[in-house]
Amino acid sequence: MTTAPLTARPAVGRTVLRLHRPALLVWSAYVLLAVGALLEVHLSTAPRDRACVLGGWCSYTPLTDTGNIVNLLGEVLSYTPCAVAAWAGAALIGRELESGTAALAWTQGATPARWLTAKLTTAVLPLLIGTAVLALAYDTVWTADKDVLVTHWSWDRVFVPRGPLLPALTLYALAAGALAGLALRRTLPALAAACAATLAVRLYTRELWQPLRGTLHGFWPLHLAATGFVLALTALLTTAAYTVLRRRSP
Repeated sequence: MTTAPLTARPAVGRTVLRLHRPALLVWSAYVLLAVGALLEVHLSTAPRDRACVLGGWCSYTPLTDTGNIVNLLGEVLSYTPCAVAAWAGAALIGRELESGTAALAWTQGATPARWLTAKLTTAVLPLLIGTAVLALAYDTVWTADKDVLVTHWSWDRVFVPRGPLLPALTLYALAAGALAGLALRRTLPALAAACAATLAVRLYTRELWQPLRGTLHGFWPLHLAATGFVLALTALLTTAAYTVLRRRSP
C-alpha cells in the first residue's frame, strides 16, 4: 500500500520577494540616492554656504542654496509614503486579486490570511529599514547644518522626515494599500484610493499634532505623539484589511 506524498506548504514569503524584486531594487536605489544627496549637502554644500556667510562672497545660485536643497529633500521624503501606498494598493495586492493570481495561490495551500501576512511582512522590513535610514540621515544633516538653513522644525517638510513619524507614515501607507486592494480588488482604483488616504494623512499631519501644542512643547514630544497617532491608525487599517479578506475569501 502506498501513500501520496504530503504537499509541501508553499514558501509564500520567498515567492513574494521574487515577484517584487524590481520594486525592492527601485526602493534601495531611492534610499541610496536620497542619503547620497543629504551627505552631499552636509559635506559640500553647507560648508560652502557657511564660508560664503563668513567671507561675504558667494558663487552659487538660489537653486543650489543649502536651504532650498534641504527643503526640497524634506518635501520629497515626507511624500514618500504616498508612493508606497500606490505600490501596495496596485502591485502588491490589487493586481493579484484582479488577475486571479491570489485565488490560485489560495488553492495551492496558502490560506488567504497566510498569503496576506506574507505580503505585508515581506514588504515591512525593507520599508522600515529604508525609512529609518532616511529619517536618521535627514535629522543628522538638518541638526548639524541648521545654521545655514532658513527653516524651522515645525514645518511639515522638516517635522515629518526627522524621526519615526516617517516610518510610521510608511507603515500606514502599506496598510492603506492593502485595505484598498482587498476592498476594491482592482489595480487602478486601489492605487488611487490608497494614495488618496495616505495623502490626506500627510497633508493634515499638522492638524493632528497642532492641538497638542498646548500641553506638549518642543519637537520630540509632538513628533512622538503624532507618530503614536499614525501607528494607531495603522493598526485599525490592518485589522480592517484582515476583516475584509476573511469576509470576501472563499
